Amino acid sequence: MKGHIGEFEELVLLTIATLGDQAYGVAVLEDIQQRANRKISIGALHSTITRLDEKGFITSYLGEPTNERGGRRKRFFQLTASAKQALSDMKSLRDELWQLSNLKLSSQ
Repeated sequence: MKGHIGEFEELVLLTIATLGDQAYGVAVLEDIQQRANRKISIGALHSTITRLDEKGFITSYLGEPTNERGGRRKRFFQLTASAKQALSDMKSLRDELWQLSNLKLSSQ
């Protein structure tokens, strides 16, 4: 389903939004690993980025070549309007479910 996003896709999209104009593969990978305290492979990230691109949730562009990368260019990612809508829909759904649930998460 085009509008559906999974948990890892949501993490990737939110991380791209958080990193802004510094959202490229390795930066996204490292940020997710640090914030979520979970190890992910670059292959899993690339598969997810490909899927998000196919769904029309991200666009990308190549940056300028850099000396530290041996003249190679970084591919930077940006969210599309449909990604922002999908994230908004997911947040609304989660907020509604949390409000309706009877879960008491505090240790009291």
